[in-house]
Amino acid sequence: MTLRFLTAGESHGPALTVIVDGLPAGLAVTEDAIAVELARRQLGYGRGRRMVIERDRARLVGGVRRGETTGAPVAMQIDNRDWANWQHTMSVEREPAADAAGARRDAVTRPRPGHADLAGGLKFDRADLRDVLERASARETAARVAAGTLARILLAELGIAITSHVFRVGSVGLDDPSSVTFDAAAAVPADSPLRCVDTDREREMMQAIDRAREAGDTLGGAFEVIARGVPAGLGSYTQWDRKLDGRIGQAMLSIPAIKAIGFGAGPSVATLPGSLVHDEIVLGTSDTGLARPTNRAGGLEGGVTNGEPVRVSGYMKPISTLMKPLRSVDLATGEPSAAAIERSDVCAIAAAAVVGEAALAWVLATAVSEKFGGDTVADMRAAAHAYAERVRRRLPASNP
Repeated sequence: MTLRFLTAGESHGPALTVIVDGLPAGLAVTEDAIAVELARRQLGYGRGRRMVIERDRARLVGGVRRGETTGAPVAMQIDNRDWANWQHTMSVEREPAADAAGARRDAVTRPRPGHADLAGGLKFDRADLRDVLERASARETAARVAAGTLARILLAELGIAITSHVFRVGSVGLDDPSSVTFDAAAAVPADSPLRCVDTDREREMMQAIDRAREAGDTLGGAFEVIARGVPAGLGSYTQWDRKLDGRIGQAMLSIPAIKAIGFGAGPSVATLPGSLVHDEIVLGTSDTGLARPTNRAGGLEGGVTNGEPVRVSGYMKPISTLMKPLRSVDLATGEPSAAAIERSDVCAIAAAAVVGEAALAWVLATAVSEKFGGDTVADMRAAAHAYAERVRRRLPASNP
Protein backbone atom coordinates (compact mmCIF):
# COMPACT_ATOMS: atom_id res chain seq x y z
CA MET A 1 0.00 0.00 0.00
CA THR A 2 1.50 3.34 -1.09
CA LEU A 3 0.31 6.61 0.40
CA ARG A 4 0.24 9.74 -1.73
CA PHE A 5 -1.55 13.07 -1.80
CA LEU A 6 -2.00 16.03 -4.09
CA THR A 7 -3.24 19.53 -3.31
CA ALA A 8 -4.80 22.17 -5.54
CA GLY A 9 -6.04 25.72 -5.13
CA GLU A 10 -4.80 29.26 -4.73
CA SER A 11 -4.39 31.46 -1.67
CA HIS A 12 -7.32 33.74 -2.59
CA GLY A 13 -9.23 31.30 -4.76
CA PRO A 14 -12.50 29.65 -3.75
CA ALA A 15 -10.93 26.76 -1.84
CA LEU A 16 -8.02 24.41 -1.30
CA THR A 17 -8.52 20.79 -2.28
CA VAL A 18 -6.54 17.73 -1.20
CA ILE A 19 -6.89 14.09 -2.26
CA VAL A 20 -5.26 11.39 -0.13
CA ASP A 21 -4.85 7.98 -1.74
CA GLY A 22 -3.76 4.71 -0.12
CA LEU A 23 -5.27 4.95 3.36
CA PRO A 24 -6.45 1.59 4.69
CA ALA A 25 -10.10 0.96 5.37
CA GLY A 26 -11.39 1.20 8.92
CA LEU A 27 -9.52 4.33 10.03
CA ALA A 28 -11.70 6.48 12.29
CA VAL A 29 -11.73 10.01 10.84
CA THR A 30 -13.75 13.09 11.78
CA GLU A 31 -13.82 16.64 10.50
CA ASP A 32 -13.44 17.84 14.09
CA ALA A 33 -10.09 16.05 14.48
CA ILE A 34 -8.79 17.72 11.32
CA ALA A 35 -10.15 21.10 12.45
CA VAL A 36 -8.06 20.93 15.63
CA GLU A 37 -4.82 20.72 13.63
CA LEU A 38 -5.93 23.37 11.13
CA ALA A 39 -6.66 25.74 14.01
CA ARG A 40 -3.19 25.11 15.46
CA ARG A 41 -1.66 26.12 12.12
CA GLN A 42 -3.37 29.50 12.33
CA LEU A 43 -1.96 30.37 15.75
CA GLY A 44 1.32 32.00 16.75
CA TYR A 45 2.63 35.40 17.73
CA GLY A 46 3.55 37.47 14.69
CA ARG A 47 0.81 36.25 12.36
CA GLY A 48 -0.99 38.63 9.99
CA ARG A 49 -4.61 39.68 9.46
CA ARG A 50 -5.40 36.72 7.21
CA MET A 51 -5.54 34.48 10.28
CA VAL A 52 -8.34 36.66 11.66
CA ILE A 53 -10.37 36.24 8.48
CA GLU A 54 -10.05 32.50 7.96
CA ARG A 55 -11.61 29.82 10.18
CA ASP A 56 -10.22 26.77 8.43
CA ARG A 57 -12.28 23.61 8.38
CA ALA A 58 -11.83 20.69 5.99
CA ARG A 59 -14.98 19.14 4.56
CA LEU A 60 -14.71 15.43 3.87
CA VAL A 61 -16.23 14.95 0.43
CA GLY A 62 -15.09 11.43 -0.44
CA GLY A 63 -13.60 8.23 0.95
CA VAL A 64 -15.18 8.37 4.40
CA ARG A 65 -18.53 6.88 5.38
CA ARG A 66 -20.06 6.73 8.84
CA GLY A 67 -16.85 8.00 10.41
CA GLU A 68 -14.46 5.48 8.79
CA THR A 69 -12.29 5.36 5.71
CA THR A 70 -13.53 2.92 3.10
CA GLY A 71 -10.26 2.26 1.28
CA ALA A 72 -11.18 4.73 -1.47
CA PRO A 73 -9.29 8.01 -1.94
CA VAL A 74 -10.18 10.59 0.71
CA ALA A 75 -11.05 14.02 -0.69
CA MET A 76 -11.19 17.18 1.41
CA GLN A 77 -12.02 20.81 0.67
CA ILE A 78 -11.03 23.85 2.73
CA ASP A 79 -13.04 26.92 1.76
CA ASN A 80 -11.27 30.29 1.67
CA ARG A 81 -13.51 32.81 3.44
CA ASP A 82 -11.53 35.67 1.92
CA TRP A 83 -12.63 34.52 -1.55
CA ALA A 84 -15.63 36.82 -1.11
CA ASN A 85 -13.27 39.79 -1.46
CA TRP A 86 -11.26 38.40 -4.37
CA GLN A 87 -13.84 37.12 -6.86
CA HIS A 88 -13.02 39.78 -9.43
CA THR A 89 -9.23 39.54 -9.19
CA MET A 90 -9.18 35.71 -9.05
CA SER A 91 -11.97 35.06 -11.54
CA VAL A 92 -11.64 31.84 -13.54
CA GLU A 93 -13.30 33.46 -16.56
CA ARG A 94 -11.25 35.53 -19.00
CA GLU A 95 -13.56 38.48 -18.35
CA PRO A 96 -14.83 38.64 -14.77
CA ALA A 97 -18.58 38.98 -14.37
CA ALA A 98 -19.78 42.54 -14.06
CA ASP A 99 -21.06 41.87 -10.55
CA ALA A 100 -17.95 39.96 -9.36
CA ALA A 101 -17.19 40.96 -5.77
CA GLY A 102 -13.92 42.40 -4.53
CA ALA A 103 -11.43 45.01 -5.58
CA ARG A 104 -10.06 45.33 -9.13
CA ARG A 105 -6.40 44.82 -8.23
CA ASP A 106 -3.55 45.77 -10.56
CA ALA A 107 -1.17 43.16 -11.93
CA VAL A 108 1.79 42.27 -9.72
CA THR A 109 4.95 43.14 -11.66
CA ARG A 110 7.49 43.93 -8.90
CA PRO A 111 8.87 40.58 -7.65
CA ARG A 112 9.74 40.19 -3.97
CA PRO A 113 13.31 39.06 -3.20
CA GLY A 114 13.19 35.68 -1.51
CA HIS A 115 9.79 34.67 -2.92
CA ALA A 116 8.92 32.50 -5.93
CA ASP A 117 7.59 35.57 -7.80
CA LEU A 118 10.44 36.11 -10.27
CA ALA A 119 11.57 32.52 -10.76
CA GLY A 120 8.00 31.30 -11.23
CA GLY A 121 7.14 34.13 -13.61
CA LEU A 122 10.14 33.30 -15.78
CA LYS A 123 9.42 29.56 -15.68
CA PHE A 124 5.77 29.80 -16.70
CA ASP A 125 5.98 33.03 -18.73
CA ARG A 126 3.46 34.91 -16.59
CA ALA A 127 3.29 38.69 -16.92
CA ASP A 128 1.13 39.04 -13.80
CA LEU A 129 3.11 37.49 -10.96
CA ARG A 130 -0.10 36.90 -9.02
CA ASP A 131 -0.36 33.71 -11.11
CA VAL A 132 2.76 32.58 -9.23
CA LEU A 133 2.36 33.96 -5.73
CA GLU A 134 -1.19 32.71 -5.29
CA ARG A 135 -0.05 29.09 -5.59
CA ALA A 136 3.39 29.54 -4.02
CA SER A 137 1.75 31.08 -0.95
CA ALA A 138 2.09 29.27 2.37
CA ARG A 139 -1.72 29.21 2.44
CA GLU A 140 -1.35 25.87 0.61
CA THR A 141 0.07 24.32 3.76
CA ALA A 142 -3.45 24.20 5.22
CA ALA A 143 -4.12 21.37 2.76
CA ARG A 144 -0.89 19.65 3.81
CA VAL A 145 -1.91 19.84 7.46
CA ALA A 146 -5.25 18.25 6.58
CA ALA A 147 -3.45 15.38 4.80
CA GLY A 148 -0.91 15.13 7.62
CA THR A 149 -3.71 14.83 10.17
CA LEU A 150 -4.98 11.70 8.44
CA ALA A 151 -1.41 10.37 8.57
CA ARG A 152 -1.03 11.04 12.30
CA ILE A 153 -4.39 9.36 12.98
CA LEU A 154 -3.01 6.29 11.20
CA LEU A 155 0.25 6.48 13.16
CA ALA A 156 -1.68 6.66 16.43
CA GLU A 157 -3.16 3.26 15.62
CA LEU A 158 0.39 1.89 15.93
CA GLY A 159 1.29 3.85 19.05
CA ILE A 160 3.26 6.63 17.31
CA ALA A 161 2.74 10.20 18.54
CA ILE A 162 4.11 13.51 17.24
CA THR A 163 4.67 16.92 18.84
CA SER A 164 6.84 20.00 18.27
CA HIS A 165 8.36 23.04 19.93
CA VAL A 166 9.94 26.31 18.78
CA PHE A 167 13.49 26.85 20.02
CA ARG A 168 14.59 29.98 18.17
CA VAL A 169 13.23 33.27 16.83
CA GLY A 170 15.85 35.47 15.24
CA SER A 171 18.79 35.72 17.64
CA VAL A 172 16.79 34.51 20.68
CA GLY A 173 16.91 30.77 21.34
CA LEU A 174 17.21 27.90 23.79
CA ASP A 175 20.72 26.93 24.86
CA ASP A 176 20.17 23.20 24.25
CA PRO A 177 17.00 22.39 22.26
CA SER A 178 17.96 18.71 22.03
CA SER A 179 17.42 18.42 25.80
CA VAL A 180 13.70 19.15 25.41
CA THR A 181 11.84 15.89 25.99
CA PHE A 182 8.78 14.73 24.09
CA ASP A 183 6.66 15.15 27.22
CA ALA A 184 7.92 18.70 27.77
CA ALA A 185 7.11 19.70 24.20
CA ALA A 186 3.71 18.01 24.32
CA ALA A 187 2.91 19.82 27.58
CA VAL A 188 3.21 23.29 26.00
CA PRO A 189 -0.28 24.85 26.28
CA ALA A 190 -2.36 24.98 23.12
CA ASP A 191 -2.62 28.77 23.40
CA SER A 192 1.12 29.31 23.84
CA PRO A 193 2.13 32.31 21.70
CA LEU A 194 5.17 30.57 20.17
CA ARG A 195 5.15 26.96 21.44
CA CYS A 196 8.39 27.46 23.37
CA VAL A 197 8.98 25.34 26.48
CA ASP A 198 10.81 28.22 28.22
CA THR A 199 8.32 31.01 28.96
CA ASP A 200 11.07 33.54 29.72
CA ARG A 201 12.73 32.94 26.35
CA GLU A 202 9.30 33.01 24.74
CA ARG A 203 8.73 36.54 26.03
CA GLU A 204 12.11 37.56 24.61
CA MET A 205 11.11 36.04 21.26
CA MET A 206 7.87 38.02 21.26
CA GLN A 207 9.78 41.22 21.99
CA ALA A 208 12.07 40.49 19.04
CA ILE A 209 9.01 40.06 16.80
CA ASP A 210 7.59 43.37 18.05
CA ARG A 211 10.84 45.14 17.18
CA ALA A 212 10.84 43.63 13.70
CA ARG A 213 7.22 44.70 13.14
CA GLU A 214 8.02 48.27 14.20
CA ALA A 215 10.95 48.30 11.77
CA GLY A 216 8.82 47.01 8.89
CA ASP A 217 10.96 43.86 8.88
CA THR A 218 10.41 40.13 9.40
CA LEU A 219 12.01 37.33 11.42
CA GLY A 220 12.66 33.63 10.94
CA GLY A 221 13.36 30.96 13.50
CA ALA A 222 13.74 27.26 14.18
CA PHE A 223 11.53 24.45 15.46
CA GLU A 224 11.91 20.77 16.29
CA VAL A 225 9.42 17.98 15.59
CA ILE A 226 9.61 14.83 17.73
CA ALA A 227 7.98 11.47 16.99
CA ARG A 228 7.78 8.93 19.82
CA GLY A 229 6.99 5.22 19.51
CA VAL A 230 8.58 4.84 16.06
CA PRO A 231 9.68 1.22 15.58
CA ALA A 232 13.17 0.34 14.42
CA GLY A 233 13.44 -0.68 10.79
CA LEU A 234 11.49 1.96 8.85
CA GLY A 235 13.28 3.09 5.69
CA SER A 236 16.25 1.36 4.10
CA TYR A 237 19.96 1.78 3.51
CA THR A 238 19.86 -0.33 0.31
CA GLN A 239 19.08 2.50 -2.14
CA TRP A 240 19.61 6.24 -1.92
CA ASP A 241 15.95 7.12 -2.47
CA ARG A 242 14.74 4.75 0.24
CA LYS A 243 16.75 6.36 3.05
CA LEU A 244 14.14 7.71 5.43
CA ASP A 245 16.15 10.73 6.53
CA GLY A 246 16.40 11.77 2.89
CA ARG A 247 12.65 11.46 2.46
CA ILE A 248 11.99 13.40 5.65
CA GLY A 249 14.40 16.07 4.48
CA GLN A 250 12.55 16.50 1.19
CA ALA A 251 9.21 16.85 2.96
CA MET A 252 10.55 19.36 5.47
CA LEU A 253 12.40 21.44 2.88
CA SER A 254 9.25 21.64 0.76
CA ILE A 255 7.60 23.74 3.50
CA PRO A 256 7.71 27.39 2.37
CA ALA A 257 10.69 29.35 3.79
CA ILE A 258 12.42 26.30 5.32
CA LYS A 259 16.07 26.58 4.24
CA ALA A 260 17.78 23.91 6.33
CA ILE A 261 17.00 20.92 8.53
CA GLY A 262 18.84 18.83 11.08
CA PHE A 263 18.42 15.47 12.79
CA GLY A 264 19.13 15.08 16.48
CA ALA A 265 22.24 17.14 17.24
CA GLY A 266 21.90 18.71 13.80
CA PRO A 267 24.62 20.99 12.38
CA SER A 268 26.71 20.74 15.56
CA VAL A 269 27.88 17.25 14.52
CA ALA A 270 30.26 18.95 12.07
CA THR A 271 32.18 20.51 14.94
CA LEU A 272 32.45 17.57 17.35
CA PRO A 273 34.58 14.39 17.51
CA GLY A 274 32.90 11.05 16.89
CA SER A 275 33.00 10.16 20.56
CA LEU A 276 30.62 13.04 21.23
CA VAL A 277 28.35 12.43 18.24
CA HIS A 278 27.55 8.72 18.01
CA ASP A 279 25.01 7.14 20.38
CA GLU A 280 26.41 4.22 22.34
CA ILE A 281 24.45 0.98 22.58
CA VAL A 282 24.02 -0.46 26.09
CA LEU A 283 21.89 -3.04 27.83
CA GLY A 284 18.53 -1.65 28.90
CA THR A 285 15.02 -2.42 30.01
CA SER A 286 13.20 -1.93 26.70
CA ASP A 287 11.46 -4.74 24.84
CA THR A 288 14.67 -5.35 22.92
CA GLY A 289 16.83 -5.30 26.03
CA LEU A 290 18.93 -2.46 24.55
CA ALA A 291 19.11 1.27 25.18
CA ARG A 292 20.78 4.48 23.98
CA PRO A 293 22.01 6.92 26.64
CA THR A 294 21.85 9.69 24.00
CA ASN A 295 19.94 10.36 20.79
CA ARG A 296 22.25 12.65 18.84
CA ALA A 297 21.38 10.78 15.62
CA GLY A 298 17.74 11.81 15.96
CA GLY A 299 16.44 8.26 15.76
CA LEU A 300 17.93 7.39 12.36
CA GLU A 301 21.11 5.55 11.37
CA GLY A 302 21.95 4.64 7.79
CA GLY A 303 18.59 5.98 6.62
CA VAL A 304 16.74 3.56 8.93
CA THR A 305 14.90 4.25 12.18
CA ASN A 306 16.70 2.71 15.18
CA GLY A 307 13.88 2.69 17.72
CA GLU A 308 14.74 6.00 19.37
CA PRO A 309 12.44 9.03 18.99
CA VAL A 310 12.77 10.69 15.60
CA ARG A 311 13.87 14.32 16.11
CA VAL A 312 13.94 16.73 13.16
CA SER A 313 14.71 20.46 13.26
CA GLY A 314 13.58 22.98 10.66
CA TYR A 315 15.23 26.36 10.09
CA MET A 316 12.97 29.03 8.62
CA LYS A 317 14.12 32.18 6.87
CA PRO A 318 12.26 35.48 7.44
CA ILE A 319 9.02 36.02 5.50
CA SER A 320 9.69 37.54 2.05
CA THR A 321 7.11 40.33 2.22
CA LEU A 322 8.54 43.35 4.07
CA MET A 323 6.45 46.39 4.97
CA LYS A 324 9.58 48.41 4.14
CA PRO A 325 10.28 46.54 0.91
CA LEU A 326 13.66 45.69 -0.55
CA ARG A 327 14.87 46.85 -3.96
CA SER A 328 13.46 45.14 -7.02
CA VAL A 329 12.69 45.85 -10.69
CA ASP A 330 9.28 46.47 -12.22
CA LEU A 331 9.08 43.85 -14.96
CA ALA A 332 6.44 45.87 -16.82
CA THR A 333 8.64 48.96 -17.20
CA GLY A 334 12.17 47.66 -16.66
CA GLU A 335 12.71 50.40 -14.07
CA PRO A 336 14.12 49.96 -10.56
CA SER A 337 11.33 49.81 -8.00
CA ALA A 338 10.50 48.71 -4.49
CA ALA A 339 9.25 45.14 -4.23
CA ALA A 340 5.52 44.49 -4.07
CA ILE A 341 3.79 44.33 -0.70
CA GLU A 342 1.29 41.55 -0.03
CA ARG A 343 -0.61 41.03 3.20
CA SER A 344 1.72 38.88 5.29
CA ASP A 345 3.09 37.82 8.67
CA VAL A 346 6.01 39.22 10.64
CA CYS A 347 6.95 35.74 11.89
CA ALA A 348 5.25 32.40 11.22
CA ILE A 349 7.57 29.99 13.03
CA ALA A 350 4.87 28.57 15.33
CA ALA A 351 2.72 27.74 12.31
CA ALA A 352 5.71 26.25 10.50
CA ALA A 353 6.20 23.85 13.43
CA VAL A 354 2.64 22.57 13.00
CA VAL A 355 3.22 22.11 9.27
CA GLY A 356 6.47 20.32 10.18
CA GLU A 357 4.50 17.91 12.33
CA ALA A 358 2.24 17.17 9.36
CA ALA A 359 5.23 16.66 7.07
CA LEU A 360 6.93 14.21 9.44
CA ALA A 361 3.64 12.41 10.08
CA TRP A 362 3.15 11.93 6.36
CA VAL A 363 6.59 10.47 5.72
CA LEU A 364 6.39 8.16 8.73
CA ALA A 365 2.89 7.02 7.75
CA THR A 366 4.15 6.29 4.26
CA ALA A 367 7.05 4.24 5.66
CA VAL A 368 4.71 2.42 8.05
CA SER A 369 2.35 1.61 5.18
CA GLU A 370 5.23 0.22 3.13
CA LYS A 371 6.42 -2.01 5.97
CA PHE A 372 3.12 -3.08 7.49
CA GLY A 373 0.84 -2.35 4.58
CA GLY A 374 -2.61 -3.88 4.42
CA ASP A 375 -6.04 -3.10 3.10
CA THR A 376 -7.42 -2.51 6.60
CA VAL A 377 -6.20 -0.88 9.79
CA ALA A 378 -6.58 -4.23 11.55
CA ASP A 379 -4.22 -5.84 9.01
CA MET A 380 -1.60 -3.14 9.68
CA ARG A 381 -1.86 -3.50 13.45
CA ALA A 382 -1.45 -7.27 13.18
CA ALA A 383 1.61 -6.92 10.92
CA ALA A 384 3.20 -4.37 13.23
CA HIS A 385 2.61 -6.61 16.24
CA ALA A 386 4.14 -9.61 14.47
CA TYR A 387 7.19 -7.55 13.52
CA ALA A 388 7.65 -6.33 17.09
CA GLU A 389 7.56 -9.92 18.33
CA ARG A 390 10.12 -10.95 15.73
CA VAL A 391 12.47 -8.16 16.81
CA ARG A 392 12.18 -9.20 20.45
CA ARG A 393 13.04 -12.81 19.57
CA ARG A 394 15.93 -11.76 17.34
CA LEU A 395 18.01 -9.94 19.97
CA PRO A 396 19.68 -12.19 22.57
CA ALA A 397 19.77 -9.35 25.07
CA SER A 398 15.98 -9.45 25.26
CA ASN A 399 15.77 -13.16 25.97
CA PRO A 400 15.37 -14.34 29.59
